[in-house]
Order: sequence, then structure tokens, then C-alpha cells
Amino acid sequence: MEPPKDKWNIVLLIFILHGIGTLMPWNMFITAKSYYVGYKLGGSENSTSVSNYAANFLQYHGFAAQIPNVVFNWLNVFLNLGGDLKKRMSLSILVELALFVLTVVMAMIDSSNCSGAFFWITMITVVILNMAGAVYQNSIYGMVATFPFRYTGGVILGCNICGLLVSLIILVLCFDTFLGLPLNKFFIYKELSRKADDNENVKNSDIPYWSIFKTASIQLLNVFMIFFVTLAVFPAVNSDIKASSADFFIKDPVMYVQYTCFLTFNLFAMLGSLTSYWIQWPGSKYLIIPVVLRLIFIPLYLFCNYLPMNVDRRLPVIIKNDWIYWIIGVLMAYTSGYYSALAMMYTPQTVEQNFQVKAGMFAGAMLISGIFCGILFSFLAPYLV
Repeated sequence: MEPPKDKWNIVLLIFILHGIGTLMPWNMFITAKSYYVGYKLGGSENSTSVSNYAANFLQYHGFAAQIPNVVFNWLNVFLNLGGDLKKRMSLSILVELALFVLTVVMAMIDSSNCSGAFFWITMITVVILNMAGAVYQNSIYGMVATFPFRYTGGVILGCNICGLLVSLIILVLCFDTFLGLPLNKFFIYKELSRKADDNENVKNSDIPYWSIFKTASIQLLNVFMIFFVTLAVFPAVNSDIKASSADFFIKDPVMYVQYTCFLTFNLFAMLGSLTSYWIQWPGSKYLIIPVVLRLIFIPLYLFCNYLPMNVDRRLPVIIKNDWIYWIIGVLMAYTSGYYSALAMMYTPQTVEQNFQVKAGMFAGAMLISGIFCGILFSFLAPYLV
């Protein structure tokens, strides 16, 4: 049949919205660092353990988030966790909504005399959130893989918008619009095509997982490396870089971090993803070159005025100009958004059409694996300085 058009780009906009939804749990916590470190974990308890919770909150959060994220992303590639893609996504969103409500309730409780208990309840919440989030994220990348590659770019764009739009309403909209997708002719056509390919694969042979992985391996490596470098410095290292002089236009220390770390990254990563809609350069063959060159951002950040809590820095601060540090941050964020969109768009195109769903799911799993390894590396940052 003649494929219908995506009228008014409704399906594209919904995939962008789901990209926002997939990173909602992550952004909910990292953008509230000062709230957790300075308020909820800085109460009347002065024990070493509580101060350690505050000093390493983002690292602990990253660890608690990404272990279940990695495990369930990879499991979701090989196993049908919760049924078909649509059922998995629906259940995941509902679990995230329930835990979001729990997080709001926890925020209302006075935890000044039980900081340790609050910390561990928060970490358990993070673990469960990311178990659901992993299935949700991996499923959306599998679903969008058979669409034109700008739809994959739409999901990545949504991920990079997410930090600017952390709110409950997005998850509610994700659930509502997901129920509305089956009413769209363009979506129905692509879903029927995907199911036909899936049925053909089942009839012909087992899914050649290793062959798919090997064929897409260069792009999968690109996905892994991009997110490894990004998460090695953001937000753990980035948020502990202080102003080097009093001449910078942002004077307040808290606002300095909010602007140069969180706002800068979220804004320019979004702009990078947006750029990929009009420019796809370099091509899939040469994307590995700038991706590997991004490793330079790790030492660049460490040579800025990085002052982690409870650490006596011995490595000399070489980058003392706040404007240069900010430019580095802009470049890191922009290339993260731009190259991640290209890598995720290129990956499904490297395999045959009937294997694109699995290639997209592999890409989602490699994305999370890169995030996890980057967060593990960020634990070493205080020791390196």
C-alpha cells in the first residue's frame, strides 16, 4: 500500500516527547543536586557517613541509576520483558509516574534527623525508576528504528530537551499520547510493516544477534564513546567546578553551577541534536574520528578549577579563565547532542530493514552502557586531581 504521510509531524513530535520522557528520572535528580546535598542530606546529623552521602551524591545516584539501567536495557534486547514493545512502554511509564509521586511525598517529609534513611530510600527509588526507565528507553529506540532516521533524531532531541522540562506533566502527556498513537495512519502503517518483518524473521530463522551486533559495531562503538565521555564529566565533575575569578558575570556560586553546568549542557545538547535535522556530517564512515577526539574533554575539565568536596586538590589548575571553561562546556554539550543524534540515526541504517528494530535496541543498550561506564569513571576524578 502507498504509505501515508506523517501529517503535521504528529508522530515525530510524539517521539520527541518520549525522548523527553525517557530521561525524566535522571534529570529529576541531577538538576536537584543542591536540594539533596545542601538541604535533605545536610541536616543535624554530622557523622562521617552522612557527609559522605552529600559529598558523593551524584556519583552514588549515577551508580544506583545505571546498574539497573544497563542490566535491563540488555535484557530487553534479548527477552520480551512485559510483552510487546507497546505493553512494555505503557507499564514502564506507569511505574515511573507512581515513583514520581513517592519522590514528591518524600520531599515534604522532614529528614533532618534521619538523613541516612532518606538517602537509602532515595537510592532504592532511583534503582526501581531506572529498571522501568531502561525497558521504556530501549523499547522506544527499537520502535523508532524502522521509521525514517529523523524520527530517531527526534527521540535524541527529546532526551536533550529533557533537562529543560523536568515536570510531571511530561510523563502524563507521554502516557496519553502513547494511547493515541494507534489512531494515526502513518504510525499504523509503520507498525504493520515492523510486525510483518518480525513475523518473517520468526518464520525464517532465529534472530542473528551476533551478526546484527557485528554489522553495526562501528556505530554502536560511536554511541558508547559519546555517552562515556559526556557522563565522565557531566554532571559529577562539571557541577564541582568553581569560579576561578571574581570577574565573571555570574557572582553567586550556586547560580554559577546552575548556569555553566546544567543550563549550558541541557541547552547546547538540545541545539546539537536539533542541528542534526539539517546537517549530517560527517557520514557514518568517518563519524568515529570526531567521536574519539572528544576524549580530550576529560583532561580539559580536570584542568579547570575542579574542587570536589572533601578533597585536597594537588593537580595544578591550568584553565583559570571562566570564559574558556564555559566555551569548553558549550562545545562538550553541543558535540554530545549532535554526534549522539548522528550515531543513533546511522545505527539502524547499517543492517537489513527486517533487523532494524534489534539494531535500534542494541544502540539503546550501548547508550546506557556508555553512560554507566562514564559514571564509573567519574568516581575516579577526585583521585586524579
